[in-house]
Amino acid sequence: MKEYIQKYFILRKHNFQVACKKAKRSKMCYLFLAPYAILFFAFNILPVATSIFFSFTYYNVLEAPKFIGLQNYISLILQDDIFLVGVKNTFLIAVITGPLGYIASFLFAWLINELPRWIRTIAVVVFYAPSIAGTGVYIIFSILFRGDAYGQVNALLMEMGIINTPILWLTNPDYMLPICMIVILWMSLGSGFLSFVAGLQGIDRSQYEAGYMDGVKNRWQELWYITLPNMKPMLMFGAVMAITGAFGVCDVTMTLCGYPSTDYAARTVVTHLFDYGFSRFEMGYASAIATLLFLVMILCNKAIQSMLRRVGT
Repeated sequence: MKEYIQKYFILRKHNFQVACKKAKRSKMCYLFLAPYAILFFAFNILPVATSIFFSFTYYNVLEAPKFIGLQNYISLILQDDIFLVGVKNTFLIAVITGPLGYIASFLFAWLINELPRWIRTIAVVVFYAPSIAGTGVYIIFSILFRGDAYGQVNALLMEMGIINTPILWLTNPDYMLPICMIVILWMSLGSGFLSFVAGLQGIDRSQYEAGYMDGVKNRWQELWYITLPNMKPMLMFGAVMAITGAFGVCDVTMTLCGYPSTDYAARTVVTHLFDYGFSRFEMGYASAIATLLFLVMILCNKAIQSMLRRVGT
């Protein structure tokens, strides 16, 4: 047993020495990587670590943080009913708009890829435009679902005789979340969509010819056995963007349904975080919300990675 332990530590020491020698030989490479590494640490790792630390404290910005252990998490899960409403709404948005937006992004990219080059360029701009329009999209939908007879949807329904009085679409708890989901889906063709378009353009056409020689019989087999396996990095990137967008919904609900919304019907986790972080300045509590959301997003990303590994197998 002692000999085994000694050999283990000797091997570890040897590996460490080899790693140090490689680092010395590659010091110029590390020097070039240093600016990115410093920025990544300062703007990604450090904020996450700081948020996790503050989640175990009571911190109101004006006073020094006071360590309170798991009290923030206990209050969130067991005492904060509004947070649970936000969790329910966020998961509904994520489950409905996330997969639908992801699949729609890929299908539109796949169909656009078959068009001539100049038409494809115009189509990409047209489909991508809503995701960068932002405020313009909110204005359009606020006019469409205006709560009086001058709203386009109310006017159409009243003209058709379906309703007699205008519906308060953006203040009625029964309609707020579905309308927000429609807007989110409308704006879901973002960076993931562009990555799919680029990935489809980068596939070597000779692979399709080889696939048909090896027994691929139709477009669906071509998609499953050739297209998707070649696009796994883009599929992963699109999935991460879809998950991030679905769980990070805040601006849409706040802009269309108000802040706070009626009966908190359009409350999301990020809206709750915004409330405690920027309205009440309870940074410790807000950090606990952010930490839980961060952990859930990591778990979802891991699940997506395991699913994408099966593509083309």
